[in-house]
Amino acid sequence: MKNTHRNYAIYIVFWFMTVCLGLLSRSSYVPLPNFLRAYAGDTIWASMVFFLFCIICSKWKTQYVALLAVLFCFSIEISQLYHAPWIDGIRSNGLGGLVLGFGFKYSDLICYLIGVLLGAAIDWVLFSRAQKAVFNKA
Repeated sequence: MKNTHRNYAIYIVFWFMTVCLGLLSRSSYVPLPNFLRAYAGDTIWASMVFFLFCIICSKWKTQYVALLAVLFCFSIEISQLYHAPWIDGIRSNGLGGLVLGFGFKYSDLICYLIGVLLGAAIDWVLFSRAQKAVFNKA
């Protein structure tokens, strides 16, 4: 039987790196141009979601993981149209705000697509090379 799993260690490292980059993009410690400050966090967040799904769905093809990540990111963004005391209470917490966001923006949807595509490109290179190496050894 061929090994068709992604290497968990590699994807956990990528996930952790995207979390760190995302937090840095939102911090005052790293001076970023206004354009990057406005859009980098959402783009990196979507890449982080993609890498998380690569870990959870390690046997799935890249395009299916990407579709799942886009649907998840879009659903979180669309959920920002809903405001009730209980969910706004979660959003007012630092971690809850980072995960759920605060207000719907169409530009975030574009950032999510770009972030997932960046993650998928990295995954495609890593996963397709790993697949070729396994199949060439057989």
